[in-house]
Amino acid sequence: MTAERLRVLVEVAHAGSIATAARRMGFTPSALSQQLARLEREAGCTLLERRATGASLTEAGRLLVRHGERIAGELRAAEQAMRELRELPAADLSVGTFATAGQLLLPPAMRAFRQAHPSTRLRLTDLEPPDGYDLVVAGDLDLLITHRYPGVRLPPVRGLAREPLLADRLRLVLPADHALATARRPRFEDFADDDWISGDDRAPSRVCFESLVAATGVAPRVAYETRDYAGILALVRAGLGVSFVPDSLLTTADRSGLVVRDLSGRRPVREIYTVHRDRPPAHVATMVSLLAESARRFR
Repeated sequence: MTAERLRVLVEVAHAGSIATAARRMGFTPSALSQQLARLEREAGCTLLERRATGASLTEAGRLLVRHGERIAGELRAAEQAMRELRELPAADLSVGTFATAGQLLLPPAMRAFRQAHPSTRLRLTDLEPPDGYDLVVAGDLDLLITHRYPGVRLPPVRGLAREPLLADRLRLVLPADHALATARRPRFEDFADDDWISGDDRAPSRVCFESLVAATGVAPRVAYETRDYAGILALVRAGLGVSFVPDSLLTTADRSGLVVRDLSGRRPVREIYTVHRDRPPAHVATMVSLLAESARRFR
């Protein structure tokens, strides 16, 4: 097997289809299909199940992609190390992030980075946690900003470095005319009869909500499902329910018509992390440092 054909398999796995991977890599779909067919002959088994709507990995394909991601990542790391040895600036810095961090933490860090590294291109990709770890392993991302809500397990790092960036407290948000709006430290149990606004069944925020349900034994009704915090605040302001919202987002949000409280005896926290390869190159280390500086505003 060659590293180039393994990289093709990794690209197809990440893209979800041969056509999309070919477009990203600058090849024709038929050229990539030939590379994949040859890799399957070398591996001695089928690696992809091809369908009209895309391609999915077989068990053997998933196994080989895990190895291929590490190999692709090491090759990209070697290329960057050689650039640094020749004292050439990094060609680009690719960052994956979730929405809130992209709005609040990244802009000041990216502005400062551009001033320090004007010749390095910045590339930003929206990713919903826990997605993105495999892209860092493969070198498609230099840096990932991700989070973990209470009750959600952290993915394995697979040889990566994961550093805490911010402990982002989750605050209880009520309509200003709510019966408990004047209570300084209400309990989760006090809202058993309220309508709640939360993410869908797969959202980390919903897992956090369900962990409180399990801990307290009360099960309020989730009446509205959305992952959009701006939409959540609008629904709460309209008196349609209560919700948890990260403290970092509330620092810049319009709080009119809202009351923000902490739960008595419970302080759920959304942990925010940076994820990158071990011994990151200088431009990645610079961005991590700038993000830490940006996060200090919210502590």
